[in-house]
Amino acid sequence: MSTPENLSAASALIGDPAKFGRVGEDGTVYVTTPEGERPVGSYPGKSAEEALAYFVRKFESVASEVALLAARIKSGAMVPSDAHAAVAKLKEQIANLNGVGDLATLAKSVDQIPALIEGHKAAYEARKAAESAAKEAKRVEASAVKEKLVAEAESLALSESWKTTGDRLKILLDEWKAAPRLDKKTDADLWKRFSSARNKFDKRRRTHFAQLENQSAVVTQSKSAIIEEAKKLAESKDWLATANRFKELMDAWKAAGRGKKSVDTRLWEEFKTAQDTFFAAKKADLEKRQGTMAQNLAKREELITQFEALLPVTDVKTARNKFHDLQEKWDRIGMTERNKRAALEARLEKVQIEIDSLHQEVARRSDPTAIAHANSVVQGLLDAIENYEKQAAKAEAAGQTAKAMVAREAAAARKTWLAEAQKGLSDFKK
Repeated sequence: MSTPENLSAASALIGDPAKFGRVGEDGTVYVTTPEGERPVGSYPGKSAEEALAYFVRKFESVASEVALLAARIKSGAMVPSDAHAAVAKLKEQIANLNGVGDLATLAKSVDQIPALIEGHKAAYEARKAAESAAKEAKRVEASAVKEKLVAEAESLALSESWKTTGDRLKILLDEWKAAPRLDKKTDADLWKRFSSARNKFDKRRRTHFAQLENQSAVVTQSKSAIIEEAKKLAESKDWLATANRFKELMDAWKAAGRGKKSVDTRLWEEFKTAQDTFFAAKKADLEKRQGTMAQNLAKREELITQFEALLPVTDVKTARNKFHDLQEKWDRIGMTERNKRAALEARLEKVQIEIDSLHQEVARRSDPTAIAHANSVVQGLLDAIENYEKQAAKAEAAGQTAKAMVAREAAAARKTWLAEAQKGLSDFKK
């Protein structure tokens, strides 16, 4: 599809259609060439102006293709051999073109393109070299990603953190599947190492749990002894010594290993009940002696009202500074009952989210790149409107009503687009 820029570039080859064509009394449209006039066709049922405009548009379409081809060659985006083939095709199109316009000048412009191809061949080669370098960089990056995955998998092969390592190896496998593919041999070699590490870990894990099954009776006996002592300690009031002993019992519990899941679950509930009984009593006693926690709660409740007073935000920068000052005071307050502090922190988080959201919105609206793009779109539409209105005025002056109407409609359409673009631009200025 031809862009407004291409049409503008091609317009220099078109000139005044009346200069290069006419409509005979029988409705036949003729084009004027250096060799003389020749008929290009007719448009039955249409006025002479509409018929002439129809064949001018056919010429404009080919002229736009010429301009577009030249632009692509200059940008280095076109393979030279493809460009030469396109030139040959355009020459054939122009030679057989039933259109009205400066065919001789258009043909000469195509004859100049081969020299343009040679002149911009270096740009094409540079672009291909850059693409090749980028492809190699991606290959190196992909190789590094998979090498890293293999190295981590191999480092985990001898791990005894069965749950954590198993989960991590699953993540590594997903990352491997998502990683770009390399050449067949390299991929196969790396996969062999990766798979070997996973298999080694899986084999050791199966062996481990098989041994656990055999040791189940020993584990159950050890944990039962731990439970008996834990039950005796549950009613102790020697808070520090008993808490330390429960920690030792917990370490002993972990060291005892795992038994059958159903048995382990039942034993754990018994041990946990004894442990919770002691620590619940310890906590109750601690709360009686720590009246300062209530004072700290009062301080936080006072501060939270100051946080919430920052809303609604009228000055983001000032609000952020005040929030940070209050946050420092908040962090300096001592312990507060966990469940009550959580509710206050949820309110604090709501204020922080509001301020951060507004800060991000201000940053977005002041983004110079986005503003520059919006301005460019608006200016481009203004220029297009001005150009179409000039075309319409020129056509009206020449008595070309149909062409003037087409230009006026094009200008009107772009005015609609302009209104939307200006509305979008105004959002950045709020």
